[in-house]
Amino acid sequence: MSEQEKTGLDAIGEVPVCASCGSERVVTDAWACWNRDAGLWELENNFDDAYCHACEAGTRLQWIRTDVPPNRRVRDLNDEFRTRGLGRGTVLVTKGISALGPEFVAKAVSAVRRFDDFTEDNDPWAEHDFGAIDLDEQKIFWKIDPYDLDLQDQSPNPANPAVTHRVLTIMLASEY
Repeated sequence: MSEQEKTGLDAIGEVPVCASCGSERVVTDAWACWNRDAGLWELENNFDDAYCHACEAGTRLQWIRTDVPPNRRVRDLNDEFRTRGLGRGTVLVTKGISALGPEFVAKAVSAVRRFDDFTEDNDPWAEHDFGAIDLDEQKIFWKIDPYDLDLQDQSPNPANPAVTHRVLTIMLASEY
């Protein structure tokens, strides 16, 4: 597959740049499809040559992974909710966590708030929506799911706090 034909999951987290100067100010006629799960447009097909505004000329597109993920807003909102309780959302603990007592629940919530061990392996979408913690010889998972305001379906846009209710679930790994 050529660089210009990248689509779908192969291109998530990558952006097109001018192959000559590296500018992100490039345009091309293309079809794109909205991926609701990723919260991103996915390039499906290019039709014409690309144009670079910086070079003021036609160019070839090169796809690169950026240091800043395209879904940074989702990551920031997830972090604000998880670490400081800011934004619209609910924190749930499962029966397994509750059964270990109120002291353990408090320690688990505190550990989830402090979690910052995100890597490409455990956070491939760079949304800070999942983590695993060892606490008092228990393996704990936590997960943030973005719902619509009625809590009936996924949020139409997790990057928009006006249409998103985040649900942070803290569970024993054995309950996953």
